[in-house]
Amino acid sequence: MKSYRGNAIAVGILLLACSAASILSVVPLGSMLDAPADLAGLAANNDRVVLTALLEFVWAATAAGIAIGLYPVLRRYNRALALGSVAGRVVEGVFVLVGTISLLALLTMSQDYVAAGSPDSSSWLASRDLLLALREWTHGFIAFLPFALGALMYYYLLYKSRLVPRWLSGWGLVGAGMLLAATTYAGFTQEFGFSSVNTVLNIPIGVQEMVLAVWLLAKGFNPSIVPSVASDAEDISRPGVPVFGDAQVVGTD
Repeated sequence: MKSYRGNAIAVGILLLACSAASILSVVPLGSMLDAPADLAGLAANNDRVVLTALLEFVWAATAAGIAIGLYPVLRRYNRALALGSVAGRVVEGVFVLVGTISLLALLTMSQDYVAAGSPDSSSWLASRDLLLALREWTHGFIAFLPFALGALMYYYLLYKSRLVPRWLSGWGLVGAGMLLAATTYAGFTQEFGFSSVNTVLNIPIGVQEMVLAVWLLAKGFNPSIVPSVASDAEDISRPGVPVFGDAQVVGTD
């Protein structure tokens, strides 16, 4: 019997690390990037910018790692959706890093700005605003769309397979749906960050991922549901068991 206990532990750790990194990434710079951003102040805080970039790298890497860790288990129930969830969270990580690159470019520009004597030129301000807008749109809108879609895919598979309790995976489905609604709303209103609507709609998925992480670390996947396999390539073949995707569901209510 292959329990995928290692995958459960890895995903639990990655869920905690991803949430921690995404939250802590706003701490080093605080309100320094709020409009209008102070280029001179940014140049004087090189270490804080680099620390923020490192935290965002952890955020991007662990986000992709969550779906990758779930893939060997979930592919047995629906390979296409399992692969889609990996793609969604990898794309999320890519866009997180696009925002990180814009921050590092802004740091370099701010250092050049100070070296030039802090000139009162519209070209400097226009470049600053462009880089900040790129960061806001990628971190506040674009990155969250593939995150929500990827999460919907793997929570659906977790719900159908009963690998974790249905109240927990169902909570994930609702939370991911609310995140998608909040992100869509933000795209039309340009209210990114900790606006009241976004904060309220994003709380359920944030709390759910912490609960899921603890569950996976403590109990892992339901051992009566995880298929007994001789190898990862072996197909499940029990007559009379309901099928969805490209594999059969093992277990009962």
